[in-house]
Amino acid sequence: MLDLIITVFFFWLFFKAIGLALKMTWGVTKFFVSLLFTIALPLLGFCLFFAGGLLILVPLGLVGLAFGLLKACV
Repeated sequence: MLDLIITVFFFWLFFKAIGLALKMTWGVTKFFVSLLFTIALPLLGFCLFFAGGLLILVPLGLVGLAFGLLKACV
């Protein structure tokens, strides 16, 4: 009977440890993704603007405006 209780306890502890590991990795992942967006998005805009991306940004802006107008109308 004691062996059964100890086995159940270790399985419970194992699943708790896995849950904690998943929570920790999810927190670290959210941190790195937010850091990536903080660095990458302004850099992307800067590169697009100064690498001839102005010709790309104008049509994208117009498409965005169209989608915004459609969303406002619906």
